[in-house]
Amino acid sequence: MELNPEKYHTSTDEEVNKRLLSIRSVKNHPALKFVASTYDLQNNVIKPGVFEDGLRVLTFDNILKYNSFPLAEILQDLLKLSHGQMSSPVEMEFAVKLDVPPGEPKVFSFLQLRPIVEEFDLYHTVPDDIDQEETIILSNSALGNGKYDSIHDIVYIKPESFNPAKTRDIATEVEKINRQFDENGKNYVLIGPGRWGSSDPWLGIPVMWSQISHAKVIIESGLHNFRVDPSQGTHFFQNLTSFKVGYLTLNPYINDGFYDIEYLNRQEAIFENEYIRHIRFNNALHIIIEGGKNKAVIYKENHTMETQVSEEE
Repeated sequence: MELNPEKYHTSTDEEVNKRLLSIRSVKNHPALKFVASTYDLQNNVIKPGVFEDGLRVLTFDNILKYNSFPLAEILQDLLKLSHGQMSSPVEMEFAVKLDVPPGEPKVFSFLQLRPIVEEFDLYHTVPDDIDQEETIILSNSALGNGKYDSIHDIVYIKPESFNPAKTRDIATEVEKINRQFDENGKNYVLIGPGRWGSSDPWLGIPVMWSQISHAKVIIESGLHNFRVDPSQGTHFFQNLTSFKVGYLTLNPYINDGFYDIEYLNRQEAIFENEYIRHIRFNNALHIIIEGGKNKAVIYKENHTMETQVSEEE
């Protein structure tokens, strides 16, 4: 983070005040010895600490494995105390100052605490005997839990015209569509290649949460010539848990999940440009996410089914 007041910019874009530094550029920073290890090229091993020969890697080994600072113990105590006081799991933000003058103690700063709201009273299951022809999406890598039965819209990036060099432009177009859902209070399914929210525009669509805030189910789908390791929603984890948004990953080109893009292409679009199609179904889609098994399904319109539901113990 940029801490110089003269260089700080007031903005809703959280990326504006971030500084990207290479490990080489901060090789003499006093805190590096606590968080960095060195890759020994000759012996093909990673050694905790900073050495002259080799490549530096951020592993936090000296803290987490060798306890040069009791971070794990502090967090355990704070999480136990916070959980007891708030009666729910919590998310914590903290900072540690390691580069202190010799003889002075290192400083742990407790920044803020938020409850992680859990309302998974009902546990919905994805049937084992699904007929793939009845589905739009099948995923074996899904985060979330629940049944969504009021979504009529799917917004998806057109695979045939996707261009990694144009992801910023695509993010702007997605934001315009999201704004329409914000105005009418509706939600939609969002499908696109790579990582949603990636800070690297070559790895996915670099959206901020406000640009996709009404997407109730977000899907990362690999393309034949664009395969990126899944992010599993790490960019928006707090938002996903707080707003109960489903996050699915699939890559049908390597038989990981199913995506019936041809079915979507046959539907009439209420909006379409070079990169995006927005379609709206007359009837709500049946969407089920079974978080316990990381499975999810989105059925085609007019599909009817009996969903197995059990009380969560």
